[in-house]
Amino acid sequence: MNDLEVRQLRYFVAVAEELHFGLAAERLGMAQPPLSRAIRDLERQLGVRLLERTTRRVALTPAGEVLLRDARTALDAVAAAARRARRAGRPEPGLRLALKADYDGGLLPRILAAYRDEPAALPVRLLLGGRDEQLPALRDGRADVALLPAPFDGRGLDVEPLLTEPRLVALAAADPLAARPSLRLADLAGRVLPDGAPADQEDRPPAAPRPDVAGVAPRRLDLAQIFNLVELGGLVWFPPASLVRRHPRPGVVYRTVADLAPLTLTLAWPRESRSPALAAFVRTATAIAEAAHPALEPG
Repeated sequence: MNDLEVRQLRYFVAVAEELHFGLAAERLGMAQPPLSRAIRDLERQLGVRLLERTTRRVALTPAGEVLLRDARTALDAVAAAARRARRAGRPEPGLRLALKADYDGGLLPRILAAYRDEPAALPVRLLLGGRDEQLPALRDGRADVALLPAPFDGRGLDVEPLLTEPRLVALAAADPLAARPSLRLADLAGRVLPDGAPADQEDRPPAAPRPDVAGVAPRRLDLAQIFNLVELGGLVWFPPASLVRRHPRPGVVYRTVADLAPLTLTLAWPRESRSPALAAFVRTATAIAEAAHPALEPG
């Protein structure tokens, strides 16, 4: 069997996602008949049926579902390889670090300062994003390394835990729970987190996105919006202790939660990377975290 081509995978993914040959052809900027022929040729090449076609609908077969999953991964890898090659060929290469703002355990300024003294160091560009945006940036080649909280899907990545620190609950100062020195997750029943999940089940994703929290969409909130909604009693939040120390707010109180899991801050990078600059960054970050860890223990 001949090897599959990127073009074939791109055609198939378009049809599999649209489940409509006309829409897929429009998305690809081509006519429908050659797209239909290309999919039939792909099925003959693989020796399996990928799509069930009727006059009214197009549906994926079990083989099609498998190919769709793997084809997306393959296309992402091809795109990532192209991005990394273009960056490596530029006159001024750099190291791109993906992270969520303020989720660095207070370590990033010291890491960057120490890294600049490394012989293999490259200029570091920060790619700031919201929750769950760091892994996609690693996998599609926009980032060389990511600083993110565990757990996450580490397939194809090397990881290095830097530090573990407690999380607290942020409450409105007027919240009745603020009068208590310590809480448990069960005490937060009925309250929601910034992502819409029930606060007393914070390790479980919400069954469906909630349309709003206190009149504001719950997803993709920035730090200022989260603080504002906490102050207004619209939600509660579980920030790490290092972030709490940097952002005191008069209308927000912080309490310990006895059964709330701590946050483990982790570095992750593509397993196939052989970059001396990246290796130097990981060494530097690990050394800084080890030196700073006693200061980050709960006092």
